[in-house]
Amino acid sequence: MDSATTRMSRTQRWTLVITCLAIVLVIASMAALYTALPSIAASTGATQQHLTWIVDAYTLALACLVLPGGALGDRYGRRNALIVGLAIFALASAVPLVVHGSGWLIGSRAIAGVGAALVMPSTLSLLTAGFPPARRGVAIGIWAGMAGTGAVVGIIGSGLLLEQWSWQSIPLAMSVIGALLAVAACTLPESRDPAHPPFDLWGAALSAAAVGLLVLVTIEAPARGWSEPIVWIAGAGALVAGVAFVLVELRVTHPLLDVRLFTQRGFGSGTVTVSIQFLVSFGLFLLIVQYLQLILDYRPLLSAVAMAPMAGPMMALSPVSPWLAERFGLRMPTAVGLGILGIGLVSVARVSSGGGYLDLVLPLVITSAGLGVSAAAATTAIVSGVPAGNHGVAAAVNDAAREVGAAIGIALAGSILAAAYSRRIAPVIEALPEPLRAPVSDSLASALQVSARLGPQANPLAEAAEAAFIHGIRQASLVLGILTLVAAIVLGAWAPGRAIESSVPDEPAVVPGP
Repeated sequence: MDSATTRMSRTQRWTLVITCLAIVLVIASMAALYTALPSIAASTGATQQHLTWIVDAYTLALACLVLPGGALGDRYGRRNALIVGLAIFALASAVPLVVHGSGWLIGSRAIAGVGAALVMPSTLSLLTAGFPPARRGVAIGIWAGMAGTGAVVGIIGSGLLLEQWSWQSIPLAMSVIGALLAVAACTLPESRDPAHPPFDLWGAALSAAAVGLLVLVTIEAPARGWSEPIVWIAGAGALVAGVAFVLVELRVTHPLLDVRLFTQRGFGSGTVTVSIQFLVSFGLFLLIVQYLQLILDYRPLLSAVAMAPMAGPMMALSPVSPWLAERFGLRMPTAVGLGILGIGLVSVARVSSGGGYLDLVLPLVITSAGLGVSAAAATTAIVSGVPAGNHGVAAAVNDAAREVGAAIGIALAGSILAAAYSRRIAPVIEALPEPLRAPVSDSLASALQVSARLGPQANPLAEAAEAAFIHGIRQASLVLGILTLVAAIVLGAWAPGRAIESSVPDEPAVVPGP
C-alpha cells in the first residue's frame, strides 16, 4: 500500500485527503450525537423515540436523496456538488446554536442530511475519476477504511468536546469543519459525465419515497405494533413506490439508476453487503454508547475512548479487502467478513449490568474485523460495474446502501430497545405516582433522573430501569447478530467466486473545471 501511495501525483494525494476528510465528517456526524443523547434528553425532555429521530433524521434525509445527489454530481460537476453539499451541511449544523428544542434539532439534522447527500457520492466519484484503474483499488480501500472509522471518530470527537462544553459544541464543531472543507474543496479538479444526461425527476421522487417510507415502517412498527394502520399504509406505500421506481427506470432513456445493474452478481451482492454492514454497525453504536454511559456510568469522553479499539482492525484490513476480492473473488471476503461480524454482534448480546468494559472489548474488536474484511471489497465491486462517466451514480448506490442500512439499523435497534424497555418497565410504572410514570417510561436517562431526585429509597426503581434497558440491548443486538449471520450465508452463495473485473470499459470522466 505504501509504494502505491507514493506513486500518486500531488493532485491525487490532495484529492484523496479532502475526499477522505469529507467522508469522515458526514459519517462522523451520523454518530457524533450518540455520546450526547443522555444530555440532550435531560436538556430538551426528548423521549427515547425522539432520541432515535434526532439520530435518524440526518440519516433518513441522506438515504432518501443520495441517489439524486450522485446524479446531480455527474451532470453538474462532482466538485460543485461537494462544495454545495458541505456548505448546506455547515449552515444546518449551526441551527441548534441559535434555536432550541428537540423539534428544531431533528429538523436541522434533516437539512444537514440533505447536504451530506451531495457530499457522499461526490467524494467516491472524484476518487474513481481521478485515479487510473491500477491505483483505484488502493484509493477506494483507503476511502472505505476512513468511512468505516468515521463513526468512531465522531464518537471520540464528541466525547472530547463534551468533556469541556455542552452538547451544542458538537454541531458547532461540525459546522466549522464543514465550512473549512468547503473552501478546501474549491482547489480540487472538476469531473462530470461528458454526456450531460437529463435529470430523472420521477426516479428521484420515487426513490426518495420508497426509502423514506421503508425507514418509517422500521421506526414505527416495533413501537406501535405491526397491526397499526400507519405501519401497514407506510409499508404498502414503500412497496408501491419501489415497484414504480423499477418500472420507471426500465422505461426512461436516461434513468437515475439502471436497475439492470443489480442482475450483475458483483454489483447486486456488493450493494446488499454494504447495506447490511452499516445497518448492524450503526445499530450497534446506538446501543453501546448508551450502555457505556448509562450502565457503566462512563463520562462522554471515556465512553468515546472505549470505542477506539474498533478503529484498528477496520483501518488495517480495509486496504487489504479489495486485494482479497481480486485474488479469491468477492464471495470469500463477503461470507467471512459478515460471519465474523455476526459472531461479534451475538457476543454483545451477553452484556449485563454487572459486567465491565473488558467483557465488551473483544466483541467490539471482532465486529470491527468483520467490517474491515468485507467493506472495501463490496465497494470495489459496486464501482467496477459501471462506466467512469456514471461513477457518481455508482458512488451514490454505494452510499445509498450505506445510509439506508444505517437508517434502518438505527431505527431497528432504537425501536427494539425502546419497545423492550417499555414492556419490561411497565409493571414497575404501575406502582409509581402518576407524575412519575411518563418520565420513567420514556427512557433510562429520565428514569435515573427521577431516581436521583427521590433519593436512596428509589434504588429499586433505578435497578429495575437498568435491568429493563439491558434487556432491550440484548434483544436488539441478538436480532442484529442473527440477521448478519443469515446474510453471510445468503450473500456468500450469491457473490461471485471469481476475481472482480470491470464489466464495462473504462471511460474518461475528468473535464476541465471552471
